[in-house]
Amino acid sequence: MADHYFTETPESEHKPMQVQADYRGHTFTFETDSGVFSRTEIDRGTRELMAVLPEAVSGAVLDMGCGYGVLGICLKKLNPNCQLTMADVNTRALALAKQNAAQNGVDADVIQSNGFAALAGNRYDLIVTNPPIRAGKQVIYQIFADAAKALHESGALLLVIRKQQGAPSAVKELETLFQTVTIPAKKGGYWVIRCEQSLANQATEKRDEP
Repeated sequence: MADHYFTETPESEHKPMQVQADYRGHTFTFETDSGVFSRTEIDRGTRELMAVLPEAVSGAVLDMGCGYGVLGICLKKLNPNCQLTMADVNTRALALAKQNAAQNGVDADVIQSNGFAALAGNRYDLIVTNPPIRAGKQVIYQIFADAAKALHESGALLLVIRKQQGAPSAVKELETLFQTVTIPAKKGGYWVIRCEQSLANQATEKRDEP
């Protein structure tokens, strides 16, 4: 069976290369390889999400399904005081993410995790993800649900999905998890979705009330 970017340990022959990106006044160089998502270029969905990332970010940031680290590294470079975690199931992608963080001059915790499995108990102020659509709707929606539980009260989830790959149904699912779901950008078939006010947090608060 061929490797997918959500394969835990890719066995495909290494085909290393570099991609570059200019982003908000900085030039980034990323090492890539076979067996990881979008090896030959930064994919369109990631670029559309990058275009609407907040200018200022503080606190704990999670790049879920980080691949070789584009979103998290760009966020950390522009916001050096945030605490960045990058997580992915793919060990080859994680090795690249760690290398790319170092060569772009940012610090990050790089963690192998199948979704949020290895992140239990951690809370974040911002979670960004270009979710692994080919892993299937069940996997994606579990990531959404776990993200809602992993956000601080004032935290936000930002993600990108193509319309033809299920963006409208994803919005409906996210509306069951968050009080506020907005679409700050629609371009080229890609929807960038922002989710705030996790209903999981509100349920927890009600249980904690005396």
